[in-house]
Formats: sequence, structure tokens, C-alpha cells
Amino acid sequence: MREITFSQATLEAMQEEMRRDDTVFVYGEDIARQGGIFGQFAGLPEEFGAERVLDTPISETSIVGTGLGAALTGTRPVADMHFADFIGISGDELVNQIAKNRYMFGGQANIPLVVRAPDGIINSAAAQHSQSVEAWFYNVPGLIVVTPSDAETAKGLLKSAIRLDDPVIFFENKVLYREKGQVPEEEYFTPIGKARVVRDGTDCTICTYSVMVGKSLQAAEELEKEEGISVEVVDLLTLKPLDMQTVTASIKKTHHAVIAHEAPVTGGVGAEIATRIQKEAFYYLDAPIERVGARDVPIPFSPALQEFVAPNPNKVKQAVKAALHMA
Repeated sequence: MREITFSQATLEAMQEEMRRDDTVFVYGEDIARQGGIFGQFAGLPEEFGAERVLDTPISETSIVGTGLGAALTGTRPVADMHFADFIGISGDELVNQIAKNRYMFGGQANIPLVVRAPDGIINSAAAQHSQSVEAWFYNVPGLIVVTPSDAETAKGLLKSAIRLDDPVIFFENKVLYREKGQVPEEEYFTPIGKARVVRDGTDCTICTYSVMVGKSLQAAEELEKEEGISVEVVDLLTLKPLDMQTVTASIKKTHHAVIAHEAPVTGGVGAEIATRIQKEAFYYLDAPIERVGARDVPIPFSPALQEFVAPNPNKVKQAVKAALHMA
């Protein structure tokens, strides 16, 4: 199977869906002129023209708000947030309008809107360009929250999201854009709402998503070499709806659980997952659930401090050992 970057995989997803359906269009800041700041839209303006690949003013409110109107009138807009940190500016449109519209009007109209939101810690981008904000929207009924972890899932999930008739916030970690992975050449779709086991194990389950999947796999491999610990890694892929069936099946096998995400631990998605595990698999647990995430401070500019604040494979390893009463 060929290898391409995460960024190229999302670009292919856009190309395929825009060629298939002329109601799909994409817009945001620096898309047509620059091809996106991570190259994820390069070449789209040349192929599809200015009517379907649009640069916008620096106004997240108008970007997301016009996406709602466009979706309600029969198109399939894909809006780019530039950085997920800025998505809060469009909070009213997302939370009070897009998430509730279909319900409040009795399902009379679909809202096939995808909001792409590059998130995560990268290269001393500091406090305002490094956040993981998925938990902001996890509490909002009506929104689907998707978090691909590699090139293959990025393409498959984006294609599925574009064809969905409900609003999707598509969080794509900035570190992943340049990472290569195996991607099929034939058309495929990654189902929304379904997790996958990316590493089999018997001693402990790590539930994780996005960039932390790779870090958890590294931790699992090192733990097996160093300590003989067999770790299973579950890649959630979709946070809402959450595939608890796959999670609980893994925990029933391993009897120990660690939840890892790049967002801060306090109030993070991991708290909800831990509660669901406690309810659905409590009698299979042999120890308390451990959580791994960023420290509760804004992300520092200093590389050394950024490393101190961010979760990494060593912190995941420590959490697994704590769950197994080895630390």
C-alpha cells in the first residue's frame, strides 16, 4: 500500500468528494491563495475554481454562520477554522444554531456541515495556537465530534463526514499533517461512531485518540520490551458518538484502563469515558482508571516548558504502571 501524509490524505478526500458532488465546497482563511497553512487544500482552487474554493475575511462568526445557511439551502459546505483555538468565536453559531436547528424544526432540514479544526500542541506555537478544545463541544447535543489519528483514518473519516447529514466538528492534530501512513488507492470510508483496536494486549487497555494514539503505541511497545507488559490500544476515532462496545470489550479482557488525550486532564473527554467505563465495566476492573493529559496551564512558548506540560509516551507508561500497581 502506498504511503502519503495526513495532509495529502485529507486533500484526496476533498478532491474525491468535490468531483463526485458539485454541492460540496470549501472555504476559510488562506485556502485559495495559500492552499491552507498546512498544505491541506493545495491544488483545489486550480481544479474547482473560485466558486467552490473561497477565501474569507478573518471572521469565524461569518465563516461558520454562512455554513449553516449554505447547508440549509442544499449544499455541503466544508468550513476551515485555520486553528481550532479560534472556534470559540463562532460558539453561538455552533452551539445555539447549528447543533439545535434540526431538532428545533422537527427534522425538516438537514445540516450537512463539516467544520475542520486543526488543533494540538506544535513547535512552540504557545498558548493561543496549541489548544485541544474537543471537550468544549462534547457537552453539546447535536454535534458530532471526530478525531482521526493517521492518514488512513483522516481520509476515510473526512469522506464519511462530508456525506453525513448532520454537523461534524473534525479535529485534526497539527503534528499529524506531516506524518506519513499507508492509505488505500481505491475508494474507502471509515465509519463514524466506530472505534478500532490498533494493538492487541492482555494486561491493560489504553483508550485514546488523535495524536496520542501514536504516543500510546510507542509506550505500549516500550512497556512490552522493558517490563513484559502486554498493552491493548483502542483508537476511539469518534468521540461523539462514542463506541463504548469496543472499549468495554477490551477492558473485560485486560481488567485495567488508562485514558490518554492531549487536552488537559481536568474536564477533559477522558472524564466522561472514565465514567462510562465505571458504569459499564466496573466489575471487570482490578484497579482505578488512570488518566493522562496536559497539565492545567496554558501551553508555554518555551520548548522545555512545552515538553513539561504536554503528555508524552513516558507519562503514558507511568500511568499504565500505576494502573497495574507497579508505580
